[in-house]
Amino acid sequence: MVKKSFYALALFLAALNLRPIITSAASMIGVIQSELGISALTASLLTTLPVLCMGVFAPVATRLNQRLGLERTLFISLLLITLATALRAVDVTVTILLATALVGGIGISFAGPLLSSFIKKYFPGSPGMVSIYSVSMTVGAALASGLTVPIYNQSKHNFLLALSCWAVLGVVALIFWIAFIRKRQTSGSTTQRLRLPLGNKKAIQITLFFGFMSSMFYSLTAWISPIALSFGYSSQYSAMLLTLFTLIQVPVALLIPNLVNRSGKLKMWLVLCSVSELIGLALLLSPVPMLPAVLFLGIGAGGLFPLALMLPIVETDTVEEAGTWAAMSQMGGYTMGAFGPLVIGWIFDLSGHFNASIIAMLVIVVLMISVQLSISMGRKAAEGS
Repeated sequence: MVKKSFYALALFLAALNLRPIITSAASMIGVIQSELGISALTASLLTTLPVLCMGVFAPVATRLNQRLGLERTLFISLLLITLATALRAVDVTVTILLATALVGGIGISFAGPLLSSFIKKYFPGSPGMVSIYSVSMTVGAALASGLTVPIYNQSKHNFLLALSCWAVLGVVALIFWIAFIRKRQTSGSTTQRLRLPLGNKKAIQITLFFGFMSSMFYSLTAWISPIALSFGYSSQYSAMLLTLFTLIQVPVALLIPNLVNRSGKLKMWLVLCSVSELIGLALLLSPVPMLPAVLFLGIGAGGLFPLALMLPIVETDTVEEAGTWAAMSQMGGYTMGAFGPLVIGWIFDLSGHFNASIIAMLVIVVLMISVQLSISMGRKAAEGS
């Protein structure tokens, strides 16, 4: 029991660091645009770059896992994220922000799929442990999105402090993981070269779903506050809506995996969460207050992400297989997702308003639901795995 608690805390601390470098910048996008004089398209790169890295470099995680071991590779990923965040204390220029977004994204790309392997390894009979992974990541995102602007205001508009202070979370995790890797001198568990399940139909379907899901999540994370500003809300209220969008995901991410475990109806909950996002987007196009729309969007996003993490775990048999499925889904999924905020920013630059961008997000959700309905849950596809 003590060991399980130790591993659960390790999982929590690692996941806590996977989003602050993104959401801290996202909550300041309007200020960054104004202060640095950059376009919406350029500003969206602060979200797009790390997410793109999370996709492109995800397969490297499986190679490092084989060479260095699971725990050491996760330690390296936390080190990269912490260093990238701390480097934002040097100066706030477009070059620094984009470079640190790149390095932080590489670190996140290593941790993402390997935390699925970590759950498969240390909690083989408890795929619902993804709730700790997703909730911790959501809490980290919420802290950064909710407190970065107040820190900026209280520090007399100090960009350096507001964006770099989140390195403290990484330092705490690294101190803990130093002890962890000393306890677990783990090396790669197999000499066989691990391959991504590129020919597996179900793995491809999961990857497409992950792509549409992450496109929506990062588009909303990057643009909820600017959308609110364009609707006439104050900057403080707009930032609060982003925080609410993030915070509502915490109880939902805890609840949905447990409901799936009890009911066994994974596909039903996937579709219901997607429908919640559809309702939220429809409300954004309606002449009603933005708060209900944000709540529906947050509920949908909060349920979809832990279920996306759960799929590679429940549909595979071994730690290595879970890692490769997770790496493939995150490689393709985050690569697709990286273009979500970029496209939304591009559409806004062309049209001058967000209605067309919201319609584009509606199309993405409809496509996501069609993929979800096509997945045959619970029956492993043998080919290409």
